[in-house]
Amino acid sequence: MIRERLRPLASQAKRGYVRLMLEVVGRSMEAISQVDEQVRGEVSVLPNGFLFAMRVMPNGPALVMRKQRDGSLQYIGGDSAQKPDLSVQFKHLHHAFMVLSFQEKTAQAFANDRILVDGDLGYATRMTRVLNRLETFILPKLVAERAVKQYPDSLGLPEKLINGARIYLKVVTNFVDTVRSS
Repeated sequence: MIRERLRPLASQAKRGYVRLMLEVVGRSMEAISQVDEQVRGEVSVLPNGFLFAMRVMPNGPALVMRKQRDGSLQYIGGDSAQKPDLSVQFKHLHHAFMVLSFQEKTAQAFANDRILVDGDLGYATRMTRVLNRLETFILPKLVAERAVKQYPDSLGLPEKLINGARIYLKVVTNFVDTVRSS
């Protein structure tokens, strides 16, 4: 009986967590595209105005990114009137929760048929590399190793801390700028 009453609360908590994490990921992707040369190189191949969406099917939380003319990505929120050029869709809220809580790697979720990718495979590979690089910088190593397919052996603590701090600072700066312009 108690379990039945808690189930809707657990579902609401998962939805809230996934929504929050998608916003954090979106804002962090925007930030890393502004401060990291390797990510800028990955993004430079994408056409201007390129739209990337990551969402939970059918109408769950989402993030949408647009490539800007300056070569960076812009987080535009959870929805776009325009169809994305590349869409990564979790088939169920629980699948998104498993990936975004770092209980399952994105590659493993894809292998388990929990994610759909709609768009150019080359662009999907680039965006995966952007996400992996982001996760290696902003997550503690123990968590990042669970999140990415292969944690880079060459990434030392000083580089991780400096780049992580630059990304977090840029996230805060971008968020404050967004609030001011609203």
